[in-house]
Amino acid sequence: MIHIKSKTEIEKMRDAGKLAAELLEQTGLRVKAGVSTLELNDYAHRFTIKNGAESAPLNYKGFPKSICTSINNVVCHGIPKKDETLKDGDIMNIDVTVKLRGYHGDTSRMFAVGEIDEKTRQLLFDTQKAMNIGIETIKPGGRISDIGTAIDAYLTPRRYGIVRDLTGHGIGRNFHEEPSVPHYSQNHIRVQLKPGMTFTVEPMVNLGGYEVVFSKTDGWTVTTADGSLSAQYEHTCLVTADGYEILTQLEGK
Repeated sequence: MIHIKSKTEIEKMRDAGKLAAELLEQTGLRVKAGVSTLELNDYAHRFTIKNGAESAPLNYKGFPKSICTSINNVVCHGIPKKDETLKDGDIMNIDVTVKLRGYHGDTSRMFAVGEIDEKTRQLLFDTQKAMNIGIETIKPGGRISDIGTAIDAYLTPRRYGIVRDLTGHGIGRNFHEEPSVPHYSQNHIRVQLKPGMTFTVEPMVNLGGYEVVFSKTDGWTVTTADGSLSAQYEHTCLVTADGYEILTQLEGK
């Protein structure tokens, strides 16, 4: 069941989204060679608590940390570790979700450690652009499937693999709500968009095939099946009376 947010709820979603955006920005400033993913996690946790919120991933269905840190061929849900140290040439997705006054803000983006090659740089550029193209389709009367169709139309001709086993999702009082938001075409989520709906758009894009592997060791980490690099960008979005609003975007960014 899809929950349409009231004006009061939308204001709370805006506050949570703004805090999530600030958290991601500040954590990202600390990305550099020699830093461990656990250091990033611990900074993010302190920042969240200091600002009166909770780290939604912590203990969510058993997830052991406050953020997700997914490096190189890790598609998503990478668990921060003390002995996992960033190196020049790495790319990493940092995924943060805060819970503030009962509502969630969820966002992620890619970070490059030092210099990366042109093909990798293009992957990051194209993944972010694809997310924005998907978001730009959002409007009342449209369909959830429009988002994936637009993203697919941009990425597939460029020979990327669009992950199918993981999708965007509704968000609000709950971390994950209906509807699912696939990022590929010919999906069957034909839900009509209405003002007050809030959900994430978060394409996961591989340099190789779209297939992924779910870790049987930690139960969380998802990697590309062929070992290729992967990238992801994510925003929490609101359907407005005449289009959309990105709730997790800092002013001027």
